[in-house]
Amino acid sequence: MKALLLKQYKELEVTDMPVPQIGAEEVLIRVAACGICGSDVHGYDGSTGRRIPPIVMGHEAAGVISEVGAAVKGWKAGDRVTFDSTVSCGRCHFCRRGDINLCDNRQVLGVSCGDYRRHGAFAEYVSVPQNILYRLPEGLPFEHAAMIEAVSIAVHGVNITPISLGDTAVVVGSGMIGLLTLQAAKLAGCARIFAVDLEDHKLELARQLGATEVFNPRNGDVVEQIKARTDGRGADVALEAVGATEPIKTAILATRKGGTVTLIGNITPKIELNLQSVVTREIRLQGSCASAGEYPACIDLLASGAIQVAPIISATASLDDAPSWFGRLYGHEKNLMKVIVKP
Repeated sequence: MKALLLKQYKELEVTDMPVPQIGAEEVLIRVAACGICGSDVHGYDGSTGRRIPPIVMGHEAAGVISEVGAAVKGWKAGDRVTFDSTVSCGRCHFCRRGDINLCDNRQVLGVSCGDYRRHGAFAEYVSVPQNILYRLPEGLPFEHAAMIEAVSIAVHGVNITPISLGDTAVVVGSGMIGLLTLQAAKLAGCARIFAVDLEDHKLELARQLGATEVFNPRNGDVVEQIKARTDGRGADVALEAVGATEPIKTAILATRKGGTVTLIGNITPKIELNLQSVVTREIRLQGSCASAGEYPACIDLLASGAIQVAPIISATASLDDAPSWFGRLYGHEKNLMKVIVKP
């Protein structure tokens, strides 16, 4: 089969690799679409430490079952499916609690971090265990279905955030996850959603997808502008979708006393934190990791049109063209958001 192999950092090559062998409880999927995630782009240059070459990346995918293992039940060749990016064991303390995203033996497709190497879906075929499979409705395009993993991250972040009907939210970061998060926050009952980003074209997309107002820190003090619109208090909740010091600082300072800040972004391993601003205002600061069972709801949200992904998809590309698209994403090409590879 053809696969997009990260041979060494900043070097991607479409090459021939063996079709994956499947175990008794695994299925082989012919990949129809796989999104280039921001973590893949950062893995491309080695900055995350979680894409050690050689590795086939790719974890946001959908396709058709080609073959099933001997112990697989309820699935057959020809089924249209997507799958969780997290391979959970189903046996540990956290899996038994339903916290599959916190699994002690958690692995992620398309990741090589020293502890394990698990090839992903930038290939014609990928093998996955049956316990992470989800069935797709006939009318949902594969390109949209490849976005379900990203949607689930946004929905999970909103699900664990204490939102009451009519609350005001600030979403810091209007990249793909931020744009999905603001849609999920609106569905959760937020009456006003303020979007923050450094790029105006992303803020325009945020406005189109439901943001009440948008703010660019280059054009003024975002925290003061949000306070001015909330009687000096700040937003009830903030959802941070970048993962760096300045955006997190903005999220914390733009949140009212007693509010909640949920950290979804994870672009840098360490940040500077103004502890007094959190402690003295009794801010609840929490992390959000992947998703934990939200896939069925996310499939329904996409199929019904309640969450829109089409405006976020900038381009679709063949496997052969994928290396050049990685280069364009890595170079921060303007107006380029999500690229879907179709192996």
